Amino acid sequence: MTERARLTATVRGKVQMVGFRQFVVERARRLGLSGWVRNGDDGRSVEVVAEGDRSRLEELLRLLHEGPRLAVVHSVDASWEAPTGEFRDFTVRW
Repeated sequence: MTERARLTATVRGKVQMVGFRQFVVERARRLGLSGWVRNGDDGRSVEVVAEGDRSRLEELLRLLHEGPRLAVVHSVDASWEAPTGEFRDFTVRW
């Protein structure tokens, strides 16, 4: 049996206007995760909330540290919680 979890992460650096949200959507969907990604209001961050198997969330977290080719990730703050089951798929929020 796999452990399900919820990952909340804020990625900081050059992460807006470089395709970061689409990068996260594609990776999260490939990993079978649900949740959302959006740009932070500060112009220098991206926020991610994802639910699914803990091991797959850990892989997404690893990928958040890399980002797409044009991104420069300075830091990733992450926290773990119990999943709520509120998401059906993985989307971009505006």
